[in-house]
Parts: sequence; structure tokens; C-alpha cells
Amino acid sequence: MTTHDLRTPAYVVDYAALLRNRDQLGAIKARTGCRILLALKAFSMFDAFPLLRPVLDGCCASSVDEALLARETFGGEVHVFAAALSRADMQTLLPVANHITFNSFAQWEQFQAVAAAAKAPRPACGLRINPEHSEGHTPLYDPCAPGSRLGIRRTDFAGRALDGLDGLHCHNLCEHNADAFERTLDAIESRFGDLLPRFNWFNFGGGHHITRSDYDGDRLCRLLNAFRARHGNPVVYLEPGEAVALNAGTLVASVLDIVENTLPIAILDTSCTCHMPDVLEMPYRPRVFRERDWTGCAIPGPGAEPGGEPGDKPHRYRLAGPSCLAGDVIGDYSFDRPLRIGDRLMFEDMAIYTMVKNTTFNGIRLPDIVAREPDGTLRLVRRFGHEDFKMRLS
Repeated sequence: MTTHDLRTPAYVVDYAALLRNRDQLGAIKARTGCRILLALKAFSMFDAFPLLRPVLDGCCASSVDEALLARETFGGEVHVFAAALSRADMQTLLPVANHITFNSFAQWEQFQAVAAAAKAPRPACGLRINPEHSEGHTPLYDPCAPGSRLGIRRTDFAGRALDGLDGLHCHNLCEHNADAFERTLDAIESRFGDLLPRFNWFNFGGGHHITRSDYDGDRLCRLLNAFRARHGNPVVYLEPGEAVALNAGTLVASVLDIVENTLPIAILDTSCTCHMPDVLEMPYRPRVFRERDWTGCAIPGPGAEPGGEPGDKPHRYRLAGPSCLAGDVIGDYSFDRPLRIGDRLMFEDMAIYTMVKNTTFNGIRLPDIVAREPDGTLRLVRRFGHEDFKMRLS
């Protein structure tokens, strides 16, 4: 299979890029003794799990089905956190999860006896804390925003018994560097410092953009090692999702039509709302390029033509999807050469929060999933059809 054989739209996941990310995470583990989990909420393409399993320690899950997927296809440790769990959820999770983190004292009190009575090995239980320290730039993704439902504030610990609890979990980062983690760590120790000696593990969540080119890995290692030294060498977990598959995937689309309405609008066979919803939710403007001899590599080649900002290049277009949603618009770009019907465009960094969040709104089919093996060969992993749309509805 070559890139010319690809049916668009298609997610192409570059396994060589995944391995580079994996090895960077492995280096952090080696320098700090921390454990690193894959956050399935960002990337759950289980075909790739055999590549990640030798280095990562397991997965973190936000639901029963993610936890089951982790146990069935990844192995290692399975950590679970959800804003709330039902009794049926707990019964399913007890034989599956190694750690269960509760979002409130009410949930912990409801399920404490159930967890204690579980057959060995009993899952370790923890609480998610809210350090009331925001680093997020987008309120939609800020777990510490005022009124957040996520995590327990320090004042809510007053008068509460902590017997039976093993650890604390905190997550407030999103695509952040180590300086944001340092400020968060200061807030945690300032507000919860008197409680920390009671616990033997700490989970500092995701949002650590460790595999980004400008990430300060030395600073992260200093922070983790110093924290462990100060607090009796507890087990420390990180659970990045984006860092595992950052810049490792491409969404390939074709131009179906070009219409005019104050500017040329290229209608693609990929939908923003269906196939890259974070572009609308964050919102953000994805990088795009055109490359005649593209090999499927997640990094554009030397002959690639990147899409520029409007006005940077002579030919401006609005890139939009085929759905009936008026706002199914990816963004405005400019190119060196005019776009033609049939041209292929490659959107970068589309392995994360794309496959896991896509939908079949309007009956638009999900993109093919293609693996680019480390040797450069392409392999079709999954092709979706009418039955996938039909059977999710009734």
C-alpha cells in the first residue's frame, strides 16, 4: 500500500514518531523513577499498544469501557478516575482496576466498604484534589476553574477520615511545559502539605507536553526527584495522553469542490465537526500542508507546501467540511499554488483527540485508520462502513 492508494479521509499514524515519543517518556522514567501511564482519553488506538507496552506502565481510564480496553489490550496497571461512578461501574471495575480515584468524599464513603471487601488484589484507592490553581488557557479545559466539578478542595477535607486511602490525584494541566507543573506543585504543597505524609502514591495527571520540542525535561526531572525526596520516596505517576502521540498522526483529505462566497471555499471530504472536533471546541487552527510525494510521515518532507496564514501567500482559501453544519469550517489558509479539485491536504498532529472524539453526524463515515510502520510501509488497520453508522443508533 502506498499513499497514492489511500482512500480519503484517513488518519495515518506514524509508528516511528510514536516510538520517538515513547523513548522520550522512557528517559524521564529512567531519570526519576516515576511511572507513566497512557491516557486513553487522548489516544486509544490499540493496534499501536504493542509498541508502547515495553516502556509505559499501563493506562489511565475515565470510564468502564476504557478500563476494560486497557485490561484487554494493554495490560500493566489500570488506573480509573471518573467524576462519578455507579454501583454497577464499581462492580465491573473492582477486578479490572489497580487504582480507583474518587472525585468526592461522598463517592468514597459510598464505595469504601465495597472496595475493602474486593477479592485480592484490592485496588488502591485515592482522592482527586483541586489545588485551586489554574494554568489552563481555555475555560472548557480548566479543571480548576471556579465552579469546577472536578477534585476536592482543601477546605472540604476538614473533619474527614482518610483511613483506607492510599494516594492523591491532581490534574490541572493542558499542553503545558514544566514551569506550569512547578507552580502547580507549589500550590499542592501549600494547600495539602500537612496531608501528604499520609499517602504512598501521587498521580500528577496529564497535560505534561513532555515530547514537545521546547519542553524542559530537565526541570520536570528535578521537580519529581525533589518531591519524592521531600516526601519519603512515594510512587509518582504521570498520565500524559497527548505526549504519547504528539505529532504522530496525520488526517489526509481530498478537495471535493471549490465554491465562491466572498472568497474561494474548498469543501473537503473530511469534516471538522465529525473528524477533528477539538478544532471547534478549543478552538484552534490546525497546521496543514500539501505534498506531491508524501510518504505518510507525520513530519512534512522538504518538498511540502505548508498552508500559510491568510494573506501570507497569493492564493487564499477557506477549508470546510461536507456536513450540513454551517460552522463546519476548519479555517482560512493561503497557498503558493491554487487548490484544485482532487488535491490532497494533510492536517498535522491528528492522532490525539481525533479518533477518540469523532462522530458519524450526518451519516458521514469515519476516516480509515492506517498505520505507517517504522520501516515506512503503510497498513490499513480499520475501514468503517454503513454498519458502523447504523448499529450505533438502534
